Amino acid sequence: MKASGTADLPLHYGYVPSWLSERMTRLGLAITEAIIAEYGTAEVLRRLSDPFWFQSLGAVMGMDWHSSGITTSVMGALKAAINPHGKELGLYICGGKGKRSKHTPAELLNIAQQTGLDGNHLVRCSKLSAKVDNTAIQDGFQLYTHNFILNKEGLWTVIQQGMRNDSGTARRYHWHSSSLRSFVEEPHTGVCGIHQGEIMNLVDKAASPAQQAMLAMTREHPDRMITEIKKLIMPNHHEMKAKDVDLKRLGAMLWLTQENQPTDFEALLLLKGMGPRTLQSLALVSEVIYGTPSRFTDPARFSFAHGGKDGHPFPVPINIYDETIEVLSKAVQQAKIGHSDKQQAIHQLSIISRNVEKDFVPNENFEALIEKERRDSWKYGGKTIFGDAKPIKAQQLSLF
Repeated sequence: MKASGTADLPLHYGYVPSWLSERMTRLGLAITEAIIAEYGTAEVLRRLSDPFWFQSLGAVMGMDWHSSGITTSVMGALKAAINPHGKELGLYICGGKGKRSKHTPAELLNIAQQTGLDGNHLVRCSKLSAKVDNTAIQDGFQLYTHNFILNKEGLWTVIQQGMRNDSGTARRYHWHSSSLRSFVEEPHTGVCGIHQGEIMNLVDKAASPAQQAMLAMTREHPDRMITEIKKLIMPNHHEMKAKDVDLKRLGAMLWLTQENQPTDFEALLLLKGMGPRTLQSLALVSEVIYGTPSRFTDPARFSFAHGGKDGHPFPVPINIYDETIEVLSKAVQQAKIGHSDKQQAIHQLSIISRNVEKDFVPNENFEALIEKERRDSWKYGGKTIFGDAKPIKAQQLSLF
């Protein structure tokens, strides 16, 4: 197995309200089914192993764009969405936060019994990935959540998170198996960077050098080790700032969906009657499904689909969220019976947005953009954990 990246996040405590968690589950299922239909389950696992894509997924789902809560909330929503359809999708999620993480071995053995996979190897890989991140990497973060995601072919991804109370931060670790062949023969029990670094296999015949390398890791400074894998560091400030977003990408998408829709836009999307605000959300969801890895370097941008439960950058527009889920779910279901026009149209939306972006020069006032979303939030059923969005009354000047 290999470590594919880490993410450092401000440590946030709180809860996900039921009105959001239920929608996260439905949108998570629709996005997962769309990726599987287009690319297969192996691509779902690859994307989940990318810390930037995972953060973007959490943002598009309406979670706080930069906080540690994305990890447990997104994985909880995906587990609730995917596991009831595990046999049909060929994808399963085990583990979770706290005590749920201890259920991982039993869950893996149960799935192995259903699929014919080697359950002992699955359990071994699960335990080793936790051991490496919690023990071999001495970075001060104590694991408190562990999810093991696998497909029926035996490919897998591990997402786990640790906290460090003295600094008020959390660190998320992403792992991804190399291939089914290597996994079946013997588990990969080393850690390497995406582009460099030696692979260690502690169960190889020549295991001694690898074991010594593992011991050496405990004496290395964490910064040196973590520079060899993909790393995402989210800022500590709660409000969203222009520097957190690629304004060219965001501006091009907004210009396309709200100001300059092509004359054949309705024909292309086959989504007649849908307003520009829903197109904005759908364009970002489309990118999460079909975008290439380089498109996720600014995860904060994806919160412009459905806001954030804490009100940053703006309240969650429930009506828009529901319409996005409905459009995407219908497209996925129709594709299953051979009618893929709508799904291809949603794919085209992300392509058009990227094409517009090439020559686009952003001139958006970022603060004004956020203010507009907040001002209009009540029109779309905006909600936060603090309550419903209300119309902003214009202040009237008085001479007295």
